[in-house]
Amino acid sequence: MRGMLDYLDIRGIVVIGEGEKDEAPMLYCGERVGRQADDSIDVDIAVDPIDGTTLIANGLANSISVIAVGSRGSLMSIPCYYALKLACGPKLRGYLDLNASITANVRVAAARLGKSFADITVALLNRPRHDEYIKEMRAMGCRIKLIQDGDIAAAIAACDDDKGIDFYYGIGGAPEAVITAVAMKCLEGDLQVKMWPKDDGEREKLAAAGLEEGKIYTADDLASGEDLIFSATGITDGELLRGVRYYGEKARTYSLLMRAKTKTVRYVEAVHNLNYKTVPSKENRLEVPI
Repeated sequence: MRGMLDYLDIRGIVVIGEGEKDEAPMLYCGERVGRQADDSIDVDIAVDPIDGTTLIANGLANSISVIAVGSRGSLMSIPCYYALKLACGPKLRGYLDLNASITANVRVAAARLGKSFADITVALLNRPRHDEYIKEMRAMGCRIKLIQDGDIAAAIAACDDDKGIDFYYGIGGAPEAVITAVAMKCLEGDLQVKMWPKDDGEREKLAAAGLEEGKIYTADDLASGEDLIFSATGITDGELLRGVRYYGEKARTYSLLMRAKTKTVRYVEAVHNLNYKTVPSKENRLEVPI
């Protein structure tokens, strides 16, 4: 991904990327990508090259590669690992409230959508920290979709009636919330986020960045303006996108491309001949085979 970004006529800065949490050596926060020419376009970049690393390692579905791009200064940099998130589609936008209990939000969703509690489906990461939420929802009789990883795809699915998810809820990656915010603005969905620092060190980082632990941040806070683009490519088969298919020296990919300004959503199927694929080298800018 980093190599392909260097083909673009941009002066890009990675504001959400790999790094301390994933111990990754590239696409780290603050890294500059693109041609970096004087007349190149200044942009912020948020990336998650593999949303669902554990899924791939275990041969499971729903792993995607995602990137969001916005004009300079549009994407928020978040200095903590986790956040409490609530994401929903256009029909529930403005009705759910992260300050309310999960049961209250299920009631509102059921009333707004004209469904019984038993027909409401909430997606959550399958983590012990969500046990109380799950217990409350099961007591109401609503449906629960537990996912192992990949909450960006789950949030996007909440914007599509065909995916069977009414809203996404729970504590997940805070950096991923910025990428999700761009997707929500493209799909006219809703995203609410509360920072969830794991220790005093992260609380200090939040304070230094001017962010508050108990405050609700919206998609507009995380990704401002309309000059925003979101793209995802399937790695393994999933509900959002099919995974990569290999045919000898060729690979077939399935991608999603969205633009916030026009709300255009494109699905792209591409065949790549790997014998001819190159990327520019970081060291000498010469093209090298993948």
